[in-house]
Amino acid sequence: MSLLAGGHSYRVDTAEMVAARDAFLGAGHYTPISEALANAARRPLPAGCVLDIGGGTGHYLRAVLDALPDRDGIVLDLSKFAARRAAKAHPRIGAVVADAWRELPVHDGTAALVLNVFAPRNGPELRRVLHPEGELVVVTPTPAHLASLVRELDLLTVDERKDERLHEALDPHFTLLGRETVEYALAPGGAALAQLVGMGPSAWSARTTALPEDFKTTVSVSLTRYRPK
Repeated sequence: MSLLAGGHSYRVDTAEMVAARDAFLGAGHYTPISEALANAARRPLPAGCVLDIGGGTGHYLRAVLDALPDRDGIVLDLSKFAARRAAKAHPRIGAVVADAWRELPVHDGTAALVLNVFAPRNGPELRRVLHPEGELVVVTPTPAHLASLVRELDLLTVDERKDERLHEALDPHFTLLGRETVEYALAPGGAALAQLVGMGPSAWSARTTALPEDFKTTVSVSLTRYRPK
């Protein structure tokens, strides 16, 4: 289903980018992130669905729903290619093409849990759709995330103001509950490295350079939990 009104100026993930993401995540390279999200979800929650903003192929939401067998989930994503895959990722996932920077097509207080994994953070809308006793879980890259790969291929770097912008977007609407770092070494192999580069924003501009089959990098993200104010 698409509820995209048009007029946006953002680059949308292409079919090729989505296919690369599906293959990379499906191979388990980011499983520790999925596990951390599932663990964060295993706590008392009010009635409502699980909403994944910018949820892509539904990979992370699927892990969370496996941990919450009594919940239904919704993926909102700007890419129709991602939404199509998300709709097939789990029997309890529905997917909608929508713009996270605009009014979300979700009723007030409908979501018991909102996931935001490497995705836009529209503070007022996230607060509106979340149940007053629900939780928001945000995953953002740290400066160490894929640092060696970024240096080697001259990829897009993590914004130095990322934490500052996170606070600006969310602090007026949410109270911080806790934060943890998920960090581990990754040596996925040549094909998976190409998928890793091809699935994200660097796909638009990355230079092609052959890397050793045993090339290693570091996955490093922050998982932050919030409660509505």
